[in-house]
Amino acid sequence: MLTYDVDVWSIRKRAGRPKPWELRWRVGERPHSRSFKLKPQADGRRAELMAALRDRQQFDEETGLPASELMARTSPSWYEHATEYVLMKWPRAAAKHRASIAESLAVVTPTLVTSKRGEPSTTVMRAALYQWAFRAVRSSEGGWVSRHVAEEPPAEIRVALEWVAAHSLKVKDLEDPALLRPALEALSLRLDGSRAAENTVRRKRMVLSNVLRYTVEEKGLLSANPLPRVDWTPPESDDEIDFRYVPGPDVARALLGAVRDSGPRGQHLHAFFGCLYYAAMRPGEIVALKESDCTLPPNSRESVQKWGELLLGESRPEVGGGWTDNGTSYETRGLKRRKQGATRTVPIPPILVHLLREHIARYGTADDGRLFRAARGERVASTEYCEVWKRARRAVLSRVEAESALAAVPYSLRHAGVSLWIKSGVDPAEVAARAGHSIAVLYRFYAKILKGGSEYANRLIEHGLEADREP
Repeated sequence: MLTYDVDVWSIRKRAGRPKPWELRWRVGERPHSRSFKLKPQADGRRAELMAALRDRQQFDEETGLPASELMARTSPSWYEHATEYVLMKWPRAAAKHRASIAESLAVVTPTLVTSKRGEPSTTVMRAALYQWAFRAVRSSEGGWVSRHVAEEPPAEIRVALEWVAAHSLKVKDLEDPALLRPALEALSLRLDGSRAAENTVRRKRMVLSNVLRYTVEEKGLLSANPLPRVDWTPPESDDEIDFRYVPGPDVARALLGAVRDSGPRGQHLHAFFGCLYYAAMRPGEIVALKESDCTLPPNSRESVQKWGELLLGESRPEVGGGWTDNGTSYETRGLKRRKQGATRTVPIPPILVHLLREHIARYGTADDGRLFRAARGERVASTEYCEVWKRARRAVLSRVEAESALAAVPYSLRHAGVSLWIKSGVDPAEVAARAGHSIAVLYRFYAKILKGGSEYANRLIEHGLEADREP
C-alpha cells in the first residue's frame, strides 16, 4: 500500500560488521533498513529517499520504496505491454483496425530495444511481430491469446520473438521522450526506406499515441504521455494523387471495353469496373452492392437517358483471414468513416444504369442479393479483378504506358471518376458526398484539380461583377 506516512532516520554505525553503516526508515507501520560498506553510500541513499519525500512521492509500505522506484522495478517491457494492449483491443476492434494496430506496433517495437546486437533480419522480425506476436487467435479455452502462444511458430520466428522479449526497453524508460524518436522515424518510412504517405504516417502515429495514452491513463505505468514532448515532425510527403497516371475519359472507356472483351470473367466484371468509374465507388462497396440497393429507371425508350440511384450502406473490405473472427478474407461493415447504419446516395448516369440492368438480366444475383460474386458465391477477391485489369491494360495501353503507373490498379478508375466530376464543374461538397469523402480529404487528394475549378469560379464571379456595373 502506498502512503505519505514516512520517517527517514539518521545513519548509524554498527561496529564489527562487514557493512557497518545502516540507513533506517519507516513507511506506515513497517520499519525498513539497508546497510552499506561506506558512509558516503549510505548518505547517497538517504539523500535519494529525502528527495522523493520533497517531491511529494508516496512510499510503498511493503518494499519501503518511493513510488517512482517501485514503478521502475515492476514496469513491464514494451514488448510485453504492447502484446497486452493488442489482446485488450482485439475483441472490439474491426478487422482492418486490428491489422493496422499490428502493422504499427511491428514497426515501432524493434526500435524500442536496449541493444541491436544479434538482432534478426528486418523481414523476419516484421513477420514475427505482425503475424505472431500482435495477432490474436482463440485458445483451447476460448479466450484470445497471441498466436505464438496457441500455435508453434517456425524456428526463425521463435528466435526473433525471444530476442525482442530479451532486449525490449522497460515501459518506464519511456519517461525519456527522446527514446521515441527512432520509433517515429521508423513510422515515417516504407519497408524499402522511401518516405511513407502522410496519411499512413498519421494513422500509425495515432496507434502509437493510443498505446501510450492507455499506458498512462489505464495502466498508470507512465506519469504522462511522452509523445507530445518529442520535437519531431514527419518528413514532408505529398498525399495528392499524381494525375499524370489517372486515366482520362477516353482511356477509361477503352479500359472498360477491354475488360468486357477479355473473356467470360471480364464480361461478368464489366459492370463492377463501371461502378468504380461512373459511381466512384470503393471496391469493398461494390462487392457488397445488392439489387435492392439499385433504383433503376424502367427499361424503355422514354427512360433511356434517365439517371438511376444507388443507396450504399455496407462495405466488405478485404483484410485477410487472420484478422477476422470467422476466418473470412473480408469483413462485413458499414461505410468507411461512417457510423454503423449510415448510408450514402450516389446518382448514376444512364450508361451505368444500362450496365447494371444488363448484368442483373444476364447473371442474376447471389442468394443474398449481391450483384457480383465469385464462382462459389463468395466475395470477389482482389486477385481476381486485378488479373482482369492487367489484361485490359495490356490490350489498351502502349508498351511505354503499360510499363508506367498509368491506370496501374483498378482503384485508378475511382480517381478518374472523381476527377471527371470536379472538372465537369460539380460543387466540391457534392463530389465529396457522392464519393464518400470528407471535404478535407477531397481537398488534400485533389488539390490541383480543385484549384483549377476555383480559377473557373473566379472568372464567373468576375463576369457577374462586370455585368452588375453595366448601365
